[in-house]
Order: sequence, then structure tokens, then C-alpha cells
Amino acid sequence: MKTVRLTLVLALIVFLANAVNATQIKGVVLDAGTKSPINRAKVTVAGRAGSAFTNTKGEFTIEALSGDILVIEKENYNLQKIRVSKSFYIKVMLTVKLPKPEKEIADEEDVMMDMAAPREKKAYGVRSSAPSSIIYQGNGFDNSQNWNTEEYSTIHENGYKNPTDDPLSTFSIDVDAASYSNVRRFLNNGQRPPKDAVRIEELINYFNYDYAEPKGEEVFSVNTEVAMAPWNPTHQLVQIGIQGKNIATDRLPSSNLVFLLDVSGSMNSPNKLPLLKSAMKLLVGKLREGDKVSIVVYAGAAGLVLPPTDGENKEAIIEALDKLSAGGSTAGGAGIMLAYKTAREQFIEGGNNRIILATDGDFNIGASSNAEMERLIEKERESGVFLTVLGFGMGNYKDSKMEILADKGNGNYAYIDNLLEAKKVLVNEFGGTLFTIAKDVKIQVEFNPSLVQSYRLIGYENRLLNKEDFNDDKKDAGELGAGHTVTALYEIVPAGAEFENKSVDPLKYQEQMQQVKAGKYSNELMTVKIRYKEPDGDKSKLLTHTIKNSDKSWKQASANFQWAAAIAEFGMILRDSEYIETDSYAQVLELANASKGKDEFGYRAEFIRLIQSAELLTRK
Repeated sequence: MKTVRLTLVLALIVFLANAVNATQIKGVVLDAGTKSPINRAKVTVAGRAGSAFTNTKGEFTIEALSGDILVIEKENYNLQKIRVSKSFYIKVMLTVKLPKPEKEIADEEDVMMDMAAPREKKAYGVRSSAPSSIIYQGNGFDNSQNWNTEEYSTIHENGYKNPTDDPLSTFSIDVDAASYSNVRRFLNNGQRPPKDAVRIEELINYFNYDYAEPKGEEVFSVNTEVAMAPWNPTHQLVQIGIQGKNIATDRLPSSNLVFLLDVSGSMNSPNKLPLLKSAMKLLVGKLREGDKVSIVVYAGAAGLVLPPTDGENKEAIIEALDKLSAGGSTAGGAGIMLAYKTAREQFIEGGNNRIILATDGDFNIGASSNAEMERLIEKERESGVFLTVLGFGMGNYKDSKMEILADKGNGNYAYIDNLLEAKKVLVNEFGGTLFTIAKDVKIQVEFNPSLVQSYRLIGYENRLLNKEDFNDDKKDAGELGAGHTVTALYEIVPAGAEFENKSVDPLKYQEQMQQVKAGKYSNELMTVKIRYKEPDGDKSKLLTHTIKNSDKSWKQASANFQWAAAIAEFGMILRDSEYIETDSYAQVLELANASKGKDEFGYRAEFIRLIQSAELLTRK
């Protein structure tokens, strides 16, 4: 009897000792691809009874001893095990289980298999051998992998210039909209975007504007407006809007499209390859008889997985997409060269010859640096093949590289963060995304120093050109798609307004010339010149448009103008711009609500919600 009592006492002592040493562990479980919380994930301590479940925020609390193994599991996700050390907080990333292919590919060069066996099930790409999840641990835990390697080009915000010293402002148009959807991704995930991820012109140009349509044989119309600046009533704001000619889908030329798809291991995430395949299927639905589609993929090697196929044969194209799987390293340069070779071989004279590159931009084999990519694309674009770049994913996203690819490849760039964005880019804006109506479009503005004390171009920092580049037809610039709109804003300090102009010393000979011209051009604020080429042309055409001075109040400005200004102010707040005196989200919200106008697809309503989200983040 004494022995039994002694055993019970010892067991109780051990239990109490363990209880004293037990630590309350808190943590969060997130989806490795979307970074969103995972609800109802089960957390257990290996070898012990009892468990905890995450809440809607992905958070959990459980008691464990140092050295215990935590097991985190959730249906459709890969199981994760973590050893408890001295930390009281754990951040866990779970990856989605991908369906096992019916035929594993052992060698990366199998990616170059042909389609000879029409019904044989094959998987294109190499299955990843990387860890199934990435563990984030702090306060004593090891960080096994640094996931956040996103890259953005540095933006040095445009400052004010004195028109006496710098009478000309020259830049390339930019129809890209990738920055907007990328900023939306950050805000929807409860994060303020990096400053260099905010390209204000791309935020503005994400939206279409109700500009006048071009007349007759005109390729595009030019629309301008002047009013007081809403964020500084002593300044003026000038809007320059270009409206590309709309072309009905059935009148668009035949397309020779090459889908260049990244199937490397870094694409092994739900918001990458699976979303990519769904996006491309939406595009396939828009193809017509006479259109041709080829599919080139790249991982450790590059290969042609679908030879040129008529757009009417949608089943074959979709079947090839369904067979793709992710794995291996990323030979992006080899993929680009093969895609251009394929496009050249199928070239349609007078048609739309285009590569659609879909990737996270994380190239790591062969030509991979931004400089190497730039030289490669500049060489290939002489073939007359245009380039559209679609970005996917997060964590290792290489925005800077993809912006260069689109810019130098006579193309455009969009970031696809969800299927609705894919629908916007590839279905709703099909013509604007894939069919170029004018290339190498440049804008040069000359300011009248008798009316303008200083001026500042809002955005377009990565598109600035030297004044000599405007007349140089060898200088590359932006492309305009069918139905596209492009908007640029200048903030003007009127002559005589109180302003600290950071200029050079007064020039000796300019004042006399200014007085001579003042009478003749006394009411001209600025002159806008636009150069562009036909899609297959080598010689540019010139358009000139004069903008008269105006004392229009902001309330008299058009809805087009007010909406663009709301977005510009929002972008400046996100960038902590030194050129805006207040960071009033309330004013942005008021502007946006007042000028929302027609919103067929709900994009403007979504922007208003983003303003509210950004404001909430500043209160934290």
C-alpha cells in the first residue's frame, strides 16, 4: 500500500513540475501563398492529448514544454511540425497541397516534350523538392527562410522646375496598371505598400475616363483641362488625357500569340501557377478562328509544350494548360528567347504578334539580371513582336524586372492578384491589353514662363526622357492599345504666387526674350506636343495642342478631372510626398465619392474602399 502511495506522490510531483515548466505558446497560422489567416487549423503537441484550433484571424494559444513538437494541420494543406524553444510566439506558413501528377517528370528537360500522344496525361514542369512550407519564428526560433525578397525600382519623386531654366518636360506615356493592383494587394492584406511600389501614373491609368472619342481616321484624341489644385488652391492642376480609338473585337486583326509561362518551383503557390492557368483560360475564351496560340514554358530549361494551334481549338489549348505543374529553377532568359523564336516563325504580316509572359519575375538561371533582361528584350523587339507581362504572386515578386521587360519590349504590364483582375485585363480590356494602335508615344510640354512660375509632373518618374529624345525616332517609348486612355497631371505654380522656388541664380538673357513673346502668347499656359508611330511604322507623326490659361475653380472641374486628382492625392499620401501639405484621406474620399460617376464593373467603388482601408492602417 505504501509503495502505491509513493508512486502516486512521485507521479504528482512530476506532473506538477511539468505544469510549472509548461509555457503558454501563442501564434498565428497563415496561407504561405496569399498570406491570409487560416481558420480552424488544428494545433497539437505531439504525444499529448488535447489540441487547439485557430480563430478567424489564424491565431491560437496552447501550452507546451520546451523541446515539445507542435503539429499544425489543416485539410488541403501540408502538415507542419515545429519544435518549441524559448519563444512564446510562433508564425507558421502552410502551403496548399498540390494534386500529384499522373506522371512525374524526373528530368527538367522533359519540359520540352511534344504533344504527339493526344490523350496521354503528362505534367509539364518539374515537381518541387523545396520544403513544403516556410516557418516564421521569432524570440528564439530560427528563421529558416527569408521569404520577402520583393524588388522595386527606386522612385525619386519629380520636383518643381522653373520654366525659365527648364521650359520643356518630356516623357513616355505609360498604360501599365500593375502598381494599382499591387498596392491593392498590400492594403487588402492589412499592410501599407512600400513607397517604391506606388507609381502614381499607374494608379491613375488603372481606370478608364470619359474622354472624347477620336474623329475620322484619328488614332487617338487629346483632351485637356485646367482648374485650381484641390490640395493647394493657390496652385493650378492641368490634366492631359489621351483616348485611344476603340475597335470592335470582330474587326481586330488576327493574332499570333505565344504564351510564355513560368512553371519553376517559385510558382508553386495557389496565387501563382493555379491562378495563372485560370487567367489564361479566360483569354482563350476570347480567341477566334484564325488566331494562333503557342505555349512555351520554362523552369530549369525552356520548351514548347503546345505547337501553334488555332484559336477555335480551345479544348486543346486548355488541355495543355491543365497539364502544367510547377518545379525546378528559373531559366527565364532561355524562355524569352524561345518565345521570340516561336513568334517570329509564325509571324502574321499586318497581324497582332505578341508574347504574353506570365511569371513572378524570379529568374535565377542564365540571363537574369535587370541589365541582361533589358539588353535581351531590346534586341528581340526589332522583330515586330510586342510583349505583354502579367505578374503573379508575392514574397519573391520582382516588380522592377517585369516593369523593365514590358517597357523595353514594346508592351504593357499588369499585376494579377485575383481572378477578377485577370478578367479585367484579359477580357474586359481585351483590345487595350493585346492590340497596339500606336507605338513609341511621347509627350513634350512647353511652358509659358510669363504665366508659369514653376511646374511639376505628377508621376511618370520612370518614364522621363531627355528633351532631345522627343524628335529622335530611334528612342523607344510607350505603346497605346485599342480603347486605352492615358492621363497625365501637372501641378502649376502661377506667376506671382507666393512660392519658394529652388532654382539657380537668375539668368541674364531670358527676361528680354520672355517680354518679347509675352504679348503674342499672353493667354497660353502651355503647348502639348505628341509624337507616335503606327504599330508597324518607323517614322513618327506629330500632333500639337495648345492649352489656354484658366481660373476655373475646383468645383467646376469635370468628373474625369476630379477622379484623376483624387487618385493622385491618394498616391502622394501613400508615398509620404513632400509636395502635399496634408495627408487628408477625408479629402480624397470626398473627391472620389463626388466624381465616381458611371462604374460598370465596380472598380471605382473598390478604390473608395481602399481609401478607407488605408486610413484605418494609419490609425494603428
